Amino acid sequence: MATLHTVNKSPFMTQTLLSCLNHAKDGDAILMIEDGVYGGMAGTGLSDAVAARTGAVKICVLSEDLEARGLAAERLMEGVSAVGYDGFVDLVAENDRTQNWL
Repeated sequence: MATLHTVNKSPFMTQTLLSCLNHAKDGDAILMIEDGVYGGMAGTGLSDAVAARTGAVKICVLSEDLEARGLAAERLMEGVSAVGYDGFVDLVAENDRTQNWL
């Protein structure tokens, strides 16, 4: 039973993303939304923690939230993909449940 985890807080303001990464099981998916999209950026202090889970966990960011913050998808770290709202819906449908990390 796979879980879609959504993270909406900046990883530089809270420990929510790190906690999510530690609790996500292999086969789960993590979608960073709102200020959570900063967690998918390459070259940050969290890049190693995120990179350690790519492959075992599908990691995505919401592209509309990247754009709203003036961030280019090219700045995402390897293994993190950008999805639109249609991709968000697909992730919800592909997983058995959704866990929101507030």
